[in-house]
Amino acid sequence: MYNKNAVRKKIYIKNMQGKCCIRILKKDFEENNIKIITIKQGFAEIQYNPNEINIKKISEILALSDLVLIKNNDEKIIEKLKMTIHELIFEMNNVDSIAKKSEYIVEKLSLNYRYLSGLFSKYENNTLEKYIISKKIERIKQLIIVNEFNISEIAYMMDYSSVQYLSSQFKKETGITLSDYKKQYYSDTEN
Repeated sequence: MYNKNAVRKKIYIKNMQGKCCIRILKKDFEENNIKIITIKQGFAEIQYNPNEINIKKISEILALSDLVLIKNNDEKIIEKLKMTIHELIFEMNNVDSIAKKSEYIVEKLSLNYRYLSGLFSKYENNTLEKYIISKKIERIKQLIIVNEFNISEIAYMMDYSSVQYLSSQFKKETGITLSDYKKQYYSDTEN
C-alpha cells in the first residue's frame, strides 16, 4: 500500500470542525491509499505515493466533505489560530489560560495579537473577539448539555466575571436564556 517513495506532507484544511469530520476524512484518505500520520482540527500530516496521488487529488478528496486544502500562508495562520482557540476553549478547561487568551495565542503562534486580529478580520469577515465569543458559547452549550456543572461553575470555567454577564452574553448571541436553552434541549431529547 505505501512504498519507499512515499511523500510525507503537512496540510492545513479549512472548514474542518469536530471529531465526526476527522473520522470521515480518515476513512476517505484510507480508501485512497493516503496514510494519516497525525490529524486534528484544521491539520493533517499525511503520507502517500506521488505516482498515485497528487495535491489535486487530495483537494478533490477534501471537497467531498466540503473541506478545502489551504495553500495561502495567511490562511494557514488563520487555521492555526482557529486550532489554538479550539484547544484553549474546548480542550484545556483552564480558566487562567482563557483569561490570558491573547498571551496564550501570541505565545503559541509567535505572532503579534494585533496582527493576528487584523488578519482574521480580513479573511473571515468577523472579528477575532466575536469568533472567540462564539466558540465560548458553543462550549457553554456543551457544558450545559452534559449537566455536570452548574451555571456558576460554567461562568468561572469560561472566564466570565459573573453569572449575569454570562447569561447576558449567551442571550445576546443565541437569542434565548440559559435556562430556556437547557429546557429546550432536554424537551427535544425526550420527544
